[in-house]
Amino acid sequence: MSGFLAFFEEMPIWMKLAWVVGVLTVFWILEGYYSLTFLKYKKAKHAGVNFIFLLFTMIINVGFGALTLGVFYWIEASQFGLLNLIDLPVAVELLLALLALDFIAQYGVHFLLHKVKWMWRLHIIHHSDTKVDVTTGTRHHPLDFTVRETFALIAVIIMGMPISYYLFYRILSVFFTYFTHANINLGRIDKYLSYVFVTPIMHKFHHHRDLPWTDTNYGNMFSIWDRLFGTYLYEDQNKIQYGLDIVEDSKDEDVWFQLKIPFNRNIKTK
Repeated sequence: MSGFLAFFEEMPIWMKLAWVVGVLTVFWILEGYYSLTFLKYKKAKHAGVNFIFLLFTMIINVGFGALTLGVFYWIEASQFGLLNLIDLPVAVELLLALLALDFIAQYGVHFLLHKVKWMWRLHIIHHSDTKVDVTTGTRHHPLDFTVRETFALIAVIIMGMPISYYLFYRILSVFFTYFTHANINLGRIDKYLSYVFVTPIMHKFHHHRDLPWTDTNYGNMFSIWDRLFGTYLYEDQNKIQYGLDIVEDSKDEDVWFQLKIPFNRNIKTK
């Protein structure tokens, strides 16, 4: 197990980028053969718009990378955090770390992004995409992504986890982010998988344009949080309509308009 985790700790930058590109490419291809919804759009243009937001994310990651390293050095020196108070097998510690990160840095912050008004304004850009596919997973306002990364660091500090646990989580998170947004139909398998994991169809209900469906299925990796807190939904997938009822559909690929959404008072939020 130590050797397995060391691999992620020593993983070079090029390999991390290759993982992102590889996962995106695989689901991009699968969307062409096993589509969940027929989307009439210029897929390459749509991807180009969403990749602009991915670029912002990558730039922010550079800054957070330095901060994250500082946090891990401090944890190691101070032995702060829950995992440093107990002696458990590495596999159990890793699972607890993944659960904490998924709950705090994914489900928890995602719930707040929908329920706290100023946070929701940051998150609107993600939901304004009217053609949800694998590239939608890259579509986040820079301030939205900053908030998410801050919550991830909070989870790291609470748990006092080593950096290898966090890096393994990041690799898994990339997979699930693109997997759940991909326009793919797994058939009956999707429903069965959704008892434990967040699946493509399950997450698409979250991207429905109207409440109350928009305020459901907040999870990223594990669906247990939605089940525990009563936010799980699995209905008729044919009723799903993408976009948001408070933003013009025609503006979904206008990058400048999207970036200004948090400050646009003409957009009336709930």
